[in-house]
Amino acid sequence: VIAGVALKDIVSSMFSGLLVGIDKAFNVGDYITIGTNSGTVQEIGFLTTKLLTDDGRKVYIPNQIIFNALFHNVTASPQRYIIINFDIPADEDIQKAIDSIKSSISKVENVDNAENSNVIVSNLKDGLFTVQTKFSMSVGAGIAKVKSDAYLTIKEGLDHQGINLSVPTSIQIENASN
Repeated sequence: VIAGVALKDIVSSMFSGLLVGIDKAFNVGDYITIGTNSGTVQEIGFLTTKLLTDDGRKVYIPNQIIFNALFHNVTASPQRYIIINFDIPADEDIQKAIDSIKSSISKVENVDNAENSNVIVSNLKDGLFTVQTKFSMSVGAGIAKVKSDAYLTIKEGLDHQGINLSVPTSIQIENASN
């Protein structure tokens, strides 16, 4: 009985590993997300699946968890979208900002169909417009690199147009000593 209880998780992980291998929901080299872990599949073993995360960590996920959890195979999707929000003060020229963002997206490497990107005003709160851009990236491109390039290129375009992004403010309250 003790051995059966002790081996239950190991046998379950081995069986789950076999099912993961048979199901072929993802393969070595695919970029997947399981729970809070995202990365490129390095190895699919009987007990664990090894991911290499964006920050270079190797994460070993028991196959039992993979088999029982919701996961996303990002690589299997024919198109990946990047969504970025910018807060722009209401006193700025919002249409000029939208035009600048659209123009900037067309300059970012590995953006697919830049002419079909969406740039919309998604919110107005506390004197700030939230301008959201959604664009597709080329299959096989690194999402972190494309997103970083987009941020920098869009910021450069807005600066060139003289459009300011919101500046975070903080208030510090101290007790006055008498």
